Amino acid sequence: MVNVSGLTKRYGDKTALDDVSFSIGAGEVVGLLGLNGAGKTTTMNILTGYISATSGDVSIGGFDIISEGGKAKKLIGYLPEQISFYPELRVNEHLSFICGLKGVFKDKKARAEHIDDICSKVGLAEVKTRMIRNLSKGYRQRVGFAQALIGDPKVMILDEPTSGLDPSQIVEIRNLIKKCGLDKTIIVSSHILPEIQTICNRVMVISDGRLVADDSSERLTDGESLEEVFLRLIGGGA
Repeated sequence: MVNVSGLTKRYGDKTALDDVSFSIGAGEVVGLLGLNGAGKTTTMNILTGYISATSGDVSIGGFDIISEGGKAKKLIGYLPEQISFYPELRVNEHLSFICGLKGVFKDKKARAEHIDDICSKVGLAEVKTRMIRNLSKGYRQRVGFAQALIGDPKVMILDEPTSGLDPSQIVEIRNLIKKCGLDKTIIVSSHILPEIQTICNRVMVISDGRLVADDSSERLTDGESLEEVFLRLIGGGA
């Protein structure tokens, strides 16, 4: 479903990503683990077509993210770390606006039913007519999650989805991710090890723009633990 080959991104003399390659099959829930500045967000921005790579190839569902960007992006739902809203809009108005941007559910009745279904799934049914500016941080994160689900994408890319949430809100978002993972391919980035272990069945570890580990959570914790890998990254050891 997601194929990345030789992905490299440079900003002047700085190399943000260095020859990263991986493949993710349909229905996998994969964690992208790394410290802040390791290259996680750059990877996700390239996967969504938000920025281009210096070199390398990315395909989503068999469609190249550059040459067939329109088809590839229709398969993607993206939750960025920093979510932008029009705060004066109501939740359902905002989601309707996103439907228009994505070009899905142009029929008003079908669009309203789609939005109602998503609001029900993510726990927004009771606040869907409230203005976004009046919502708590947790509910705003749910709006971002709902936004990513517009159009029923096959691939969801979630950048630090629990950042800034309190413990109960974190559990709620984790449960949403697990529920969506039953029928979608999901990539979750985080710098928090327990977060990745709780949500994902496969973990990719990135450090200084390089992919340094890629395996199931069980295998990585068998013998040489993820904690040991992560501590070596912090200390810069081999």
